[in-house]
Amino acid sequence: MNEIMWAVDVEGSGKSPPEIVELAIAEMKGLTLTGRRKHWRFKPKKGISPMASHIHGIWDDDVVDAPDIEDVADDVLLWLEDKAIVGHNVKVEVDILSHALEGWEPTAAYDTLKIARRLLPAEEKHGLEYLGSALGLSPLAEKITGGKSHSAPFDAVLSAILLDHMLRDRTEEDQRAILAGADILDGAQGSFL
Repeated sequence: MNEIMWAVDVEGSGKSPPEIVELAIAEMKGLTLTGRRKHWRFKPKKGISPMASHIHGIWDDDVVDAPDIEDVADDVLLWLEDKAIVGHNVKVEVDILSHALEGWEPTAAYDTLKIARRLLPAEEKHGLEYLGSALGLSPLAEKITGGKSHSAPFDAVLSAILLDHMLRDRTEEDQRAILAGADILDGAQGSFL
């Protein structure tokens, strides 16, 4: 499997409607991180709620000089255009990015949460932070990004590492079937495995 896709994570403003405060992408070729990554921070029009800041650690002062997403939308689109994305509960990323980037739609959106619930039924929880810790994957994400849970670069990379962990020992045919079943954009999704 040699498909190029992007592991994606966004951190939001916590306001309604939600605005993107941080966006990170990490390129994957098949199940392997290539080392190509991109990270942006944006200044939301309505500021960041204290609750959201407590979760991701980004405060209004941290983005006071950051651009509006509209100012760099063309750059973001150049990276993401015509590619599949991967994320944990990826519907959040699809919804907020589709709203912020007019006309953007990934070729596929593979949900690692959906895959984890199916392939890791014995795990007590299926949140990204929990699985990263329980499966011993978080230290590698920390080493690659220098970050921690709930930062967009860390969560994007951890989603990629989790996907690799869940699928690497399976046949290519199984990998493709699992990904097809976890594509939230495919209206004809069936169960996988």
